[in-house]
Amino acid sequence: MSTNNYPYQDGFEKYLSIQGLAPITIDEYTATLIDMFEYLSNFNLSYQENHRVSQLLDRDVEQYMQMLVDNRSIQNLTYNKILSHINIYFKFLFTHGFSNNLPTLTLKGKPKPQKLKRLSTKWLNALSEILSDEKVNQYTKLTLLLISKGFSVKEFLKPGFYKLMSKIEFSENEKQFLKCFDEFIKPIQIKQNSSDIFLKQRYSDNPILTLPGLHKYLNPSEKMLGIELDPSVLYQSYVINYMVQIGHNLPDDVISQKLNLDPTSIIYYRREAEKYM
Repeated sequence: MSTNNYPYQDGFEKYLSIQGLAPITIDEYTATLIDMFEYLSNFNLSYQENHRVSQLLDRDVEQYMQMLVDNRSIQNLTYNKILSHINIYFKFLFTHGFSNNLPTLTLKGKPKPQKLKRLSTKWLNALSEILSDEKVNQYTKLTLLLISKGFSVKEFLKPGFYKLMSKIEFSENEKQFLKCFDEFIKPIQIKQNSSDIFLKQRYSDNPILTLPGLHKYLNPSEKMLGIELDPSVLYQSYVINYMVQIGHNLPDDVISQKLNLDPTSIIYYRREAEKYM
């Protein structure tokens, strides 16, 4: 007798097989659903109470999908593929009488990009030159520098992140840039009465720069450098590059400490890195 790794696994996989799906495709469904239910078991309070799949709501699935975007920086194509797996699973439960809910009914896919871009590490190789380029604005430089140290945009736009700066190892070239950045940011910090390092240049009661606000600085630099400067794409390329170059030989606990990733995210990035090895 087999043990299900997620609710109704045996029945659902038999259903997929009858529908003519290849074993490798069924394995993708399995990986998605195991990951989702592991996440819900660990982080979703309502599911933790009774572990009843029939009581899951759209907000529960949405919480998982948002985690994939925030913590794993998945792109739209991957988002849509995972949502499709989950949607077909819940339709199976609904049509076979295992659940009266369709929690994916209100969830929408992400727009497809005009063309699929292969992740590029061009910016990592050019970082030293970029930091020395006076034409590139300071926020763009700092964004690239911090992502190259393994921080996501969600982390370094948080209030108080500046307290971590003294704990990060920087090269001499990077230290030279940071001196220039200090000269740039000091008057703004005085104006905003804040020690944070990503600040709006006009006075505000909420002085921390938002992600849309950061993009206003990144977009002109993107055109000038010829490098895509979406922070989530940059972060993903950094992590995968790290996994390819170093991480594939390291245990999970070392990677978790270095990149601040949870176990399921490490599994995800290991799989993605294999595509580039």
